[in-house]
Amino acid sequence: MRTSWSLLLTIGLGAAAGACGDDAPNPNDPSRPGPRLPNNMASVISLDTAAATAVLPLYRGEDLNGGAVYFVITESNNIDESVRLGLNWAPKIVHAAQTKAVQRATEVSGGGGNPNDFPAVRFSGNVDFGPTRNLVPGPDLFPLDPSTTPGSVGDADYSPVFTLDDPSADSTATIVYNAPHLANSTGVHDRVISIDSAGMQVTLQLTKGFYEGFGILYLSTETSHDDVAALEIGTFAPNLNEAPFPGDDKPFRSAREAIIPIVNGPTGIDNPSRQGLQSAVLGEGDPLNIFQEQAGCDEPDDPAIFCDAVLYSPLWDVHPVVWTQAAIDAGIRDRITSDKREVIAPLNIIDLLADGWLEPGAPGGARNSTLGGLPAAGIIVNCPIIFVAEDSR
Repeated sequence: MRTSWSLLLTIGLGAAAGACGDDAPNPNDPSRPGPRLPNNMASVISLDTAAATAVLPLYRGEDLNGGAVYFVITESNNIDESVRLGLNWAPKIVHAAQTKAVQRATEVSGGGGNPNDFPAVRFSGNVDFGPTRNLVPGPDLFPLDPSTTPGSVGDADYSPVFTLDDPSADSTATIVYNAPHLANSTGVHDRVISIDSAGMQVTLQLTKGFYEGFGILYLSTETSHDDVAALEIGTFAPNLNEAPFPGDDKPFRSAREAIIPIVNGPTGIDNPSRQGLQSAVLGEGDPLNIFQEQAGCDEPDDPAIFCDAVLYSPLWDVHPVVWTQAAIDAGIRDRITSDKREVIAPLNIIDLLADGWLEPGAPGGARNSTLGGLPAAGIIVNCPIIFVAEDSR
């Protein structure tokens, strides 16, 4: 049953608990063998920042009936696997390992042929790519009309996040991967531009957003809410919302990090201040959501610099905000590019909330202390960050 937006609106546990202490693995420790973590996803084969597209390695697995399943891998909680496969390191996602947000998969004996010697995997959950995406504006554009439908739907066992380990065993040894499914016998994901199952590459449409005033490109593949899945051009995957915890991004217990969409930002396809969900519904472009964290390390070659990846997660906890009528009347409404104070962005979420120019879009949700008490909507979007610009824009 649909409800309105206003109502909706690692490491192992021991090591993650010490993420800021002496026991936390340092991805930039000079004594660690091999390469160090980059600021942008190392496995990307090619990137077109103007067109917002990326070519990624394609992996092949199978469903429970033996049918081919094609996917990409974007994150792991295990630092060595992240370096080996060229992924974003996301230690926090291990906290979802004992929930339905992580599906159990098995290695297929005798499988092979995947990039980076990754094993063939049999998934317990699957996706129906057959539906036609239907985005129907609501009376105020967003929330959407109830006739809206997403273009792909996960089954009762599907999550893009999986493990080959027994999640009930030693949590410190559990390896989790974020591996969005992109194609099977029912069709292909709506973000796929082209797919080469012989050359094992896939070209994907990315989405633009912001982190601390910098432009980013991310891959939006799944959402736990059907309307948002349709808007984000993603797969409806309700199991993702089982990840702990709404409104909580603590790295020692939560698998989430906050994303802030603006519901009613400025509109106009040629407006340089354009932003928001209503603008996206109008077909003016990406909603230009604001991310609370990035995936890399500020200085990959300097072990003294804190690594943002300790806080990063691709499981973004949606915290919508709405410009107040007073802000609109006063001409305050503009594009926002950061949640934080004291960054290069002229406007930030925390100050605008404190000053009363913004208000929560999900007033009944769990309140996030790192965002000035902004409530979460109880919705997850799976959005791996692919690229962070080196200059603000």
